Amino acid sequence: MHRVVALVRPVQSTFELGCAVEVFGTRRAGVPQHYEFEVCTQIPGPVPTTAGYAISVANDLSALAAADTVLIPGWAPLEAPLSPGVRRALLQAHARGARLVTICSGVFALARTGLLDGRTATTHWARAAQLAREFPMVRVEPNRLYVDHGDVATSAGAGAGMDLCLHLVRRDHGAAHAELLARHMVMPPHRDGDQPPRPRPADPLDGLLEWAGTRLGTTLSVNDMADHLGVSTRTLARRFADRLDTSPGLWLTSRRVAEARTLLERTDLPVEAIAARVGFTSVVNLRRRFRARVGTTPGAYRRALTDSDVDG
Repeated sequence: MHRVVALVRPVQSTFELGCAVEVFGTRRAGVPQHYEFEVCTQIPGPVPTTAGYAISVANDLSALAAADTVLIPGWAPLEAPLSPGVRRALLQAHARGARLVTICSGVFALARTGLLDGRTATTHWARAAQLAREFPMVRVEPNRLYVDHGDVATSAGAGAGMDLCLHLVRRDHGAAHAELLARHMVMPPHRDGDQPPRPRPADPLDGLLEWAGTRLGTTLSVNDMADHLGVSTRTLARRFADRLDTSPGLWLTSRRVAEARTLLERTDLPVEAIAARVGFTSVVNLRRRFRARVGTTPGAYRRALTDSDVDG
């Protein structure tokens, strides 16, 4: 069982902590429970919250010594320094292999450990300038929902923290489990970290994406997408760059790989059948694209999921 420990401090945001509780700490009928969730603080006892009431926290920093994921759900005030004990506990957790995850302003605490130096990170767009000013070694990307480096991950506003938590579930236990959990939470199943945290105006591209998503198993090409929208391939590429910060071809490949992952998780279809169903021209093409996107082969991905289910 994967242990998630949230580190809270006065005055704790109830919503940001609640995002983590909903994803990692709430038991739901019909949804396998893969996580244990705990809360700790430097000095156990009542911890004031932004809602005006206190929460009782029994665990001290020693709880971080057994955490697989350490989550910092906000950090207020932003200028609050890390105590030597908190800094030491975070660095020790990271050194033994725990991943450190922040929601919104929690990135200010993580940045003070030095673990983000030379790396990209994000936070709420209204705090991005301050983060960049105070930590010039951190490459701040305010137009990302979340940034995941594997050992450390940061998210934009509190809502993006929910997206990051679901992304981690997806990474830990596959797309099918993350989508099941999201349905119970009445949340979108997946928003990619590269999406901007502030919504953009409606665009005709939205209808194209839905249309293309239902035709992944065909010989659908970028030319077909441009023809459907009634524009040139150059105009289509410009709209994809403006709207999604990617190209039509990369988007199409990403969607096909995502669909292949879901089929590997939910069905016993042979890899050859999956390649055909998601529109790749051959198993070789599927393996090459899958490895480039996921970091492993389709067969190894399916075996890893099977082994995880047995271990759980």
